[in-house]
Amino acid sequence: MNKQPDSRSIVTVGRSHSRSKANGLSLDMEAQELHQAIHEIPIGDSDEQLTQIDVVGSAGQDGVLMRLDHPIRIKMEGPLGDYAFAFNSQADIRMTGDVGSGVAEGMASGAVRVRGEAGVGAGAGMTGGTLAIYGSAGNRCGAAMRGGGIFVRGDVGDEAGVGALGGMIVIGGDAGHNLGDAMSNATVFIRGAATSLAAGVTDAPLRKREQLRLGLLLINASIRGDAKEFRRIVPVAMLEAEANERGELNPNWR
Repeated sequence: MNKQPDSRSIVTVGRSHSRSKANGLSLDMEAQELHQAIHEIPIGDSDEQLTQIDVVGSAGQDGVLMRLDHPIRIKMEGPLGDYAFAFNSQADIRMTGDVGSGVAEGMASGAVRVRGEAGVGAGAGMTGGTLAIYGSAGNRCGAAMRGGGIFVRGDVGDEAGVGALGGMIVIGGDAGHNLGDAMSNATVFIRGAATSLAAGVTDAPLRKREQLRLGLLLINASIRGDAKEFRRIVPVAMLEAEANERGELNPNWR
């Protein structure tokens, strides 16, 4: 289990007439200016220590803090609009408040933790990293994701995981219609009920290694829960491949 990084120092980022790094960065600034200023903040000497930035003054803007590629921790309050923290790498973002659609879309690495509700397409197109939502998420959560992990403490809407090519979605509550539609090589863990499963996906046994893996991931996402309470939903083809590996299906000798 990876140790959670500690904050090395704190830089306050808020509404200030000064433009210094200590107190002048603000969401009122031009997006490009704010982006550049964050990337200029020195980073710690160790991966276990991250410089922390406290951001204040958010007011529902769209496209907040997109395309960051900097090992830094950012704390802020919402609400925020659409596509917050999209296409980010390395950054560890912790936000209190609701977010709109497309939060953490295309994220490659790092972490985004949202203590609030999320709109449509949370984590869509992710290739890595961790997205944790401590409320509920809308439709198409994890759509077309290719890697990484999405954790939703509450419910998700329809078509969660649609077109996912890899990665994992953990749902603490219920899911809507068509869970896992066109999903390939991805896994969904769900504690509640799904209104309907899509064609081509099925319940699968929760094996010991999945319980251990899920338990560690829940801890990493700071979500309480016993892995044994979850069901595993996978593509039928994946389940058949697992059975073949165990020798439970007869080989085709043609």
